[in-house]
Amino acid sequence: MEAQHKDEVARLIADAESYLKAHFDQDYFQAVAASCVQEKALAQEKYQAAVEKLNKTHQETVSKLTDAQEIKDEKYVHKNRLFDAKMQLAKDLQDAKDRRHAAFDHQYHLIDLLRMSKFTFGETAAQRWENYRYNFNIRNFLLRNGLYLAIAVVFIAMCILAPTVKKVDLLTPNNILNILQQASPRMFLALGVAGLIMLAGTDLSIGRMMGMGITAATIVMHKGINTGGVFGHIFDFTGMPVPARVILALVVCVVLCTIFSTIAGFFTAKFKMHPFISTMSTMLIIFGLATYSTKGVSFGGIESDIQGMIMPKVGGFPTIILWALAAVVIVWFIWNKTTFGKNLYAVGGNPEAASVSGISVFWVTVGAFIMAGILYGFGAWLECIRMSGSGSASYGQGWEMDAIAACVVGGVSFTGGIGKISGVVTGVFIFTALTYSLTTLGIDANLQFVISGIIILVAVMLDCLKYVQKK
Repeated sequence: MEAQHKDEVARLIADAESYLKAHFDQDYFQAVAASCVQEKALAQEKYQAAVEKLNKTHQETVSKLTDAQEIKDEKYVHKNRLFDAKMQLAKDLQDAKDRRHAAFDHQYHLIDLLRMSKFTFGETAAQRWENYRYNFNIRNFLLRNGLYLAIAVVFIAMCILAPTVKKVDLLTPNNILNILQQASPRMFLALGVAGLIMLAGTDLSIGRMMGMGITAATIVMHKGINTGGVFGHIFDFTGMPVPARVILALVVCVVLCTIFSTIAGFFTAKFKMHPFISTMSTMLIIFGLATYSTKGVSFGGIESDIQGMIMPKVGGFPTIILWALAAVVIVWFIWNKTTFGKNLYAVGGNPEAASVSGISVFWVTVGAFIMAGILYGFGAWLECIRMSGSGSASYGQGWEMDAIAACVVGGVSFTGGIGKISGVVTGVFIFTALTYSLTTLGIDANLQFVISGIIILVAVMLDCLKYVQKK
């Protein structure tokens, strides 16, 4: 029957939609919206009158009292009555707001009945904007975006000051590409530790893993015979083809970082050890082994053609950015489209409930550490190629703070179970751009630490306030 009367049905739907467009807004919605405005004005007048009456009654009552305790009690009662009046005002304003929103939604409810939820792009956008306006709360907005707004103001100020103070422009295509290029290896580190923070943990060994990975990659891809040794042994990989050495360096980086990350994950999951302790232990072990075995020396540069092979510049565009983009897409898929990702959120939010529902908290925790180790290995390998080698065990010191800070600024909560990949990406770009801009302006590196510390403190404070509000 539907197929036989398809044209007639389409005509009737079109007529109904035309009628809605011609009459709904003018004859109904505008009248409701205007009445809601009047209701809000009347609610304000009612509130002011109520406050004046309460104040007058309070003053009359207090003037008749002589006992200090009775006066104190009256003031307390008066304060509660004022609060009740304020709550009544809020209720009246919310009722008017609800009526306007319901009137707006009614049009789309009718369209939904006609088209079976097939809205146009413009209609979908209008509904989203209305829902955003309806649910907007200034306090929640500042909790979510206050730090970003403050950082944006700082960036704008630096962009204004840079041409005057240093005779340079920060917002140039070349500077933006440099920021993206520097952010790319850090993206791998932030994505790795984000999974651990999601489990209400952290990782203090990231910087030392970077030093270990870059040293190992430099040894494998070294230009000529290595100038330094490991436990006294001098490695010579010059007999291998360069592409094979590049792949071997990646494998070595990933394996080394994953081994130590898995060790920390095992102790965290098996013995309920806090990640702060387990990763601090592996941090000390890694740094001690790497420094002792190499005597802390730098291993020089890698083969000159490797950088052009792995991350060539195409028309001035650094393709290392594509490596970071691929990592973002893969980790986003794992977090949002796989069972492991869903279990990660569940364990981070409430490990006891996750365990009761059949999720292996042990393997989810170890899996998060393994994934972090793989990402650290890729990050160290890319950074080695970006810097053309010169690896040493001390390289990467302090990078763990940048990675953790990027996650916190990006909204990955230390309370566990809360975070988005988009937030991690935003946090990495913010910190890289901030460091690059401050360095360009000639700000002392020690003051940069101060600024980073303030940002982290504010970010965690806002995160705690959101957690308290949710509780």
